[in-house]
Amino acid sequence: MSLRIGDAAPNFKAETSIGDIDFYEFLGDSWGVLFSHPADYTPVCTTELGRTASLKGEFEKRNVKVLALSVDSAESHKGWIKDINETQNTNVEFPIIADEDKKIADLYDMIHPNASETLTVRSLFVISPDKKVKLMLTYPASTGRNFNEVLRVIDSLQLTANYSVATPADWEDGQDVVVMNSIKTEDIPARFPKGHKVIKPYLRTTPQPNK
Repeated sequence: MSLRIGDAAPNFKAETSIGDIDFYEFLGDSWGVLFSHPADYTPVCTTELGRTASLKGEFEKRNVKVLALSVDSAESHKGWIKDINETQNTNVEFPIIADEDKKIADLYDMIHPNASETLTVRSLFVISPDKKVKLMLTYPASTGRNFNEVLRVIDSLQLTANYSVATPADWEDGQDVVVMNSIKTEDIPARFPKGHKVIKPYLRTTPQPNK
């Protein structure tokens, strides 16, 4: 059965470009991003991993650890990393998982047979510190991911994990958020002292509470 939001993220042991890891031990108390790419030495994947490496500081300040995966070998990954660093002007330090037997790809349903029977699609999972799947994104091999969107949804997930709010369409960090309907309007001032607006009884907004 495929994974769903809220499910426990399956643990695994794997060989990677930086050595052997246990997934849960690697994450520790951090958030995690696990994302797959179809193959090493391919153009779109090269730009994606380069972009991820360039965002190292952004992931670190959000307490997020990143892992990539493909069905190629660790030795292949190590050679390809040199090309990524050269062409993308960066330094890949996060691990790339060598999933040659496709066990992890099967655990996370990363192979979609109608797209390819052997290669992983561009799957991305955001995993919370309690090891639950909080977000899933899947792109076809022909479309590179938008990593600004990945950061945006992490900001939303981390915010909404700590406050009774939701983030509206196109929300970005620092903008107003929606008060959850589980909170009565008369109780909003005590919960959100920065103020609030009542647009409709079911649509109340407040400034982002952690800013």
